[in-house]
Amino acid sequence: MTLASSLLLRWSFAVVLVVSVVSGRPDGWLKLLPFAPAKGVNFRPYSNVRLQPETIADDFLSSPSRSKRDPAHRVDECIFMTLEEGEFFIKPGTRQPGETCGIYIAADPDQNVEIRFNYLDVPCDDGGLVVVVDGWELKGEVFPNAADHPKGFKSRFSDFCGRRKIKQALLSSQNVALIQYRMPSRAASFSFTVRFVKNPTPCNILLQPDETYTLRNYDRRSNCSLSSLFPAAVNILDINVGVTPSRNRGLEFETGVIHKVRPECLKRGLDDYIQVGGSNGLNNLNMDIADTLCGLSSKPVNHVDYIGCGTTSVRLVSSGAYDNSVTINFRKLTENDINAYMSVICIPEDLDLEEK
Repeated sequence: MTLASSLLLRWSFAVVLVVSVVSGRPDGWLKLLPFAPAKGVNFRPYSNVRLQPETIADDFLSSPSRSKRDPAHRVDECIFMTLEEGEFFIKPGTRQPGETCGIYIAADPDQNVEIRFNYLDVPCDDGGLVVVVDGWELKGEVFPNAADHPKGFKSRFSDFCGRRKIKQALLSSQNVALIQYRMPSRAASFSFTVRFVKNPTPCNILLQPDETYTLRNYDRRSNCSLSSLFPAAVNILDINVGVTPSRNRGLEFETGVIHKVRPECLKRGLDDYIQVGGSNGLNNLNMDIADTLCGLSSKPVNHVDYIGCGTTSVRLVSSGAYDNSVTINFRKLTENDINAYMSVICIPEDLDLEEK
């Protein structure tokens, strides 16, 4: 079996986390977490408790558009994903007490996720705990990565237990959030309400398949990422990175696009650039780089990077000296793409490459 065939088989039958969804998007978020191995997921990066992965149903999505807010949702699955606002009720039901579960919440790219607890009745005894994560966590890796997130790492995790009323609203810094929980008994329960809030300056974003988006730094010193949780073809449609000053703007001249040359960007006095690449996990800080770009071009770049990894990312690194923007199209890889030239291939650690 060739490497491409092995990877195609892996991508076609990969284990994923999400089991069900209470809303739909057009042909998107299907097989959302394609490279979660059977070893499970950390409940917290500094915890020994692990979520067990499950497979997604073929009818993950059914509606061509987001439906209106459903006033109430009962969460019966241990691993659950929602793209909807509304009120959610959680009880262990038939699950064994002490099982660790997760609720993955995703909004549109220009929205943040607001979570308000309606009530909490999860005894602290015997390990009962509810944790709200500012981002998504999978196998001990967190999106956005610690270096690119505006908050300190530990401050992104809010712990709750007991029988109490939680007054504060918890707001994510990007379009995804996660609730991880462990019920010590079948009598435990909690309820929360999700609302999506407009984000005027989105930075780190998880995209659905076949989507085009413009990433900006908004004149700030920041690192921002567009990531998709599937192998993808990445096409830069427009780029303005390291050219337009943040203040006292003068004349702008198209420089064209400088490829694979971060040192060349630095030679031009630029510490602003774009990285295109991929990784097996959520953390794109150490991703395999397919291309590094800077410059100014209003024309589509005549180059596509094919990223054969569980997570595909475009990372915009900004010094704050320039008003940077880049427009990118993400497209899911096809079988023809995989059998042709690949810019980057991430080999899963447990993939057997020996010829049979």
